[in-house]
Amino acid sequence: MKNMLKKALATAMFVGALAGCASEEDTVIMAPVPQVDSEFTPQSQWSNSVSGGVGQYYSKLTPEYAYDKVFVASRDGVVKALDPESGKTLWETDVEADVSARLSGGITAAYSQVFIGSENGRVLAFNEETGELNWQVDVDGEVLAAPATDSNLVIVHTNKGILLALDQVTGEAKWTISTEVPNLTLRGNSAPVTASGGVFWGTANGRLAAAIVERGQLIWQQPIGMPQGATEIDRLVDVDASPLILGSTLYIVGYNGQLTAIDLRSGKAAWKRNYSSSTDLVSDGSRLFVVTEQDHIAAVDARSGTELWTNDQLENRLVTAPVIIEQYLVVGDSEGYLYWIDRSSGEFVAMQQVNSSGFAVAPIAVPGGYVVMTRNGDVKKLTINE
Repeated sequence: MKNMLKKALATAMFVGALAGCASEEDTVIMAPVPQVDSEFTPQSQWSNSVSGGVGQYYSKLTPEYAYDKVFVASRDGVVKALDPESGKTLWETDVEADVSARLSGGITAAYSQVFIGSENGRVLAFNEETGELNWQVDVDGEVLAAPATDSNLVIVHTNKGILLALDQVTGEAKWTISTEVPNLTLRGNSAPVTASGGVFWGTANGRLAAAIVERGQLIWQQPIGMPQGATEIDRLVDVDASPLILGSTLYIVGYNGQLTAIDLRSGKAAWKRNYSSSTDLVSDGSRLFVVTEQDHIAAVDARSGTELWTNDQLENRLVTAPVIIEQYLVVGDSEGYLYWIDRSSGEFVAMQQVNSSGFAVAPIAVPGGYVVMTRNGDVKKLTINE
């Protein structure tokens, strides 16, 4: 039964989440597409594609903009660098024959390289200029989240609760930290972040952990959620969201947990609010924006945790992490719609269907516009014409 439940959680985006596991009457109903009187219509500047994208699999291959290139990848092993102005393919590498691909964790660009992890328990490093595969190493567990980079290290979090640091030149392991993983977890892992010599990440047992980057020494752990309830599903407390750091405060949210503000110097919570989410946060400096487990979007005051507004019109539409593009908050959904939201009021400003295959990841901002990647691998640069 545990394996069946774990599989159900892993594929929840298209099978009604956990309908039928808790009771025969449980159902998940997707909200209808909202009616939006769009104030503008984004226009396509260029299109490209990347070998089928991620399909219906769990692969968080968000495009990356760095070194004046847009890097994209498909689950089956195609990695591309695109010109952000024209969309022209600058280089293309296919690692399917070498490593059986299943790319899922990434993309991170640093040290003149591009780093991507895989469900096969591999981390790959590509030359950012040529696409040449510099090195690949096996690690303990699937890599489902983007690596972090700091101090000439590539820091990777695996689904076995392992955080490890690899030498950016050779891929050699420098240190490893292990945390407990419950029998049943959500499909996904928290991407680590670094700041001020520390690395911070969420764990599957409901904690935020902190360690010293150079030595891999665990400093502290702060509970974000505590297991409650009679069933294993009720007791899920994964912290799969990536920590968000603003100044000396770190913000983190957990599934069946809380949105928590933590003082980085002491490791103690400044405030906690009841939000359950496994999706990354975003901030405009004064406000935090969170997508809850029900796909409600909320704005929260970063200083106090006070809720400023909430929008529930995208309930169960399998919404991406929120991003800020120009003055708007933007999310995508499983039917390929992008929604542009007023950050002050939470009201929709515009809506656009880009591709019916849907979005697994949010758009990214690039000079002169933004880039989207759909589940079937379409890559487009769009611009706002107001």
